[in-house]
Amino acid sequence: MKKFLLVILFLGLTISSAFSQGSPDYNGGMKVKLNDDGSKYFRIISWIQGQGIYNFDVPEDVNNVSLKIRRARVLMYSQITDKFMIVTHVGLNSLTANNMTPVGTGKASQIFLHGAWAQYNVAKHHTVGMGLHYFNGISRLNNQSSLNMLTLDNNRQSWATIGLSDQFARHLGVFAKGNFGKLQYRVAINDALTNSLDTRDTLKLTDQAIYAGKRILGSKKAGFNYAGYFEYNFLDQESNFLPYKVGTYLGSKRVFNIGAGFFYHPYGSVIYDENTQKYNGEDVVIFAIDTYYEAPLAGNNDAITFYATYQNNNYGTNYKYLAYGTGNMFYSHLGYLFGGDVTKPRIQPYVSYGLNTYEADVDNNSNYGIGTNIYFSGHNSKITVEYKNNSLGDIITVQAMIYL
Repeated sequence: MKKFLLVILFLGLTISSAFSQGSPDYNGGMKVKLNDDGSKYFRIISWIQGQGIYNFDVPEDVNNVSLKIRRARVLMYSQITDKFMIVTHVGLNSLTANNMTPVGTGKASQIFLHGAWAQYNVAKHHTVGMGLHYFNGISRLNNQSSLNMLTLDNNRQSWATIGLSDQFARHLGVFAKGNFGKLQYRVAINDALTNSLDTRDTLKLTDQAIYAGKRILGSKKAGFNYAGYFEYNFLDQESNFLPYKVGTYLGSKRVFNIGAGFFYHPYGSVIYDENTQKYNGEDVVIFAIDTYYEAPLAGNNDAITFYATYQNNNYGTNYKYLAYGTGNMFYSHLGYLFGGDVTKPRIQPYVSYGLNTYEADVDNNSNYGIGTNIYFSGHNSKITVEYKNNSLGDIITVQAMIYL
């Protein structure tokens, strides 16, 4: 009860103070025209998300309050003809007082390459490309933009291969994307990460797979993985100019999509055989179905946003490591935007719920969240307040984001 009262008080105080602030005017970032009509250009987008976190469940000698730079990013894309384009994305993530270093030389302090790819339009609605890309398979949330999420952050298990076969949700590979009418597609063939987060091969586990197939079996057997995501746009057609899926349009579109996707990595995982004293390969297979709905409502610019997904994860026999596990996942969120005057701050409360069942665990793992977005200038300037209950405990986070 005490935690619940603190959450309500915290949300109320934050909303009250937020409404006293102004609403800056943004006009779409910095676009530099290279010719008179603007068909040749480059555009730069930058954003920062800063967080204040209150964790109810910490050791007695640890402060309940901490600060974090959740994301600091710069993205640039450019064209000199409409036939081809390059995209470059750099930044850092989750910088805290615990992983900073005195002169900024630590791993967490370093800006690294999030994405870099080139693409060529082979037809009006069809594109191919190559590089460190974000045209992922599985689900909408596995292709989620971090600029316009409905919730404070993405559902963690939906980024299903981070650090196991990719570099921070980006694969090095070739891709194709486009649409046939209202059916959008993205498919990719990727060269899997060799040195994954899963380094447990020294333990020689006989009852549990580890995601280290390429490192142990070699690139000939476990080098490539395959991914795809397909969605049908029943109402407004969404853009697939860039790979990043929108979390909420704030009522500016009427969207109803149904999607399905997959990820397949032959021999991506291995399990140790005591009889032969060798590792045997196991395929990693993930697939999901999802639906996304958003619509403005009659009245004062109100809008509703809804998303739900079911995901089946097979990382190998009894796989369970960090946030990943062989089993099933259900996740959903729902938000309601109180529209009002778009030149003034607007509020969007939301709820989320996730359920994970793992082959290696008897108990299910569930999480839920309740939060509020406060928009000063759409997603360009907003504050999010969220209470989250998950395996890490009970956490309240306030996040301020600006992107230009």
